[in-house]
Amino acid sequence: MTTAYGTDRSSDSETIAAAVAAAAQAAAAALPAELDLRAGDPVSDPEAVPLPAEPGVAVTAALGGEVSGDIVLVLSAEIVAALTNSPVGPMDVPTALRPALEAAAAALGRVRVAAERTEDVVAALDGLRDKGVFLAVPLAAGGEVSATLALQVTLPQPRERRGSLDLLRNVAMEVTVEIGRTRMTVSELLSLHPGEVIELDRAAGAPADLLVNGTLIARGEIVVVDEDFGLRISEIVTDAGEYGRPSA
Repeated sequence: MTTAYGTDRSSDSETIAAAVAAAAQAAAAALPAELDLRAGDPVSDPEAVPLPAEPGVAVTAALGGEVSGDIVLVLSAEIVAALTNSPVGPMDVPTALRPALEAAAAALGRVRVAAERTEDVVAALDGLRDKGVFLAVPLAAGGEVSATLALQVTLPQPRERRGSLDLLRNVAMEVTVEIGRTRMTVSELLSLHPGEVIELDRAAGAPADLLVNGTLIARGEIVVVDEDFGLRISEIVTDAGEYGRPSA
């Protein structure tokens, strides 16, 4: 399951509640216990976390990726005893629960777990308070809570919306410098020959126009730069009526 988090905080809270419920069910399916555990309803009040009747130990891990925070998996004393007295020998509880923690993290999106460790149940849950979005989900079989998945997550900060101009910054555009214009008949054009001088509509020394895709945006002085012509900008055209109007 991949979860997308956007800029609507209330919508994100609903989204993450559904994701945490899915994470709890994924963890339940991966727990090393011979129980058909089912995830209950998420609880957001740290004072009302549904716990096993006889809590055994809590395994805590850090979350990183699309969401950051901490995850706590509280096991009943019965499950802890089963792991300790496994037929293959005593099992390290954090190692045994890592698949369940990873399954829960995967349900939240591109999220990883790290530094899993055992903690006292009360201390582990207290460590989740007042840090971000808190949710706890009971994992029960036959109406009896055997484990609890609790998370504190911090949603990613909304990405700043880029303006439409930002999307065009790397688009190449044609830039033209125009020193003047004139009008000629077809007959005059056909009679042109080398050496003939064409008079333009602009006085000598008058500023040239800078056009982008045919739109006037600035004026300036013609200069020579390393044996090439250039334009030293002297005026940026900002008048709404003039902007976009070809020079006469």
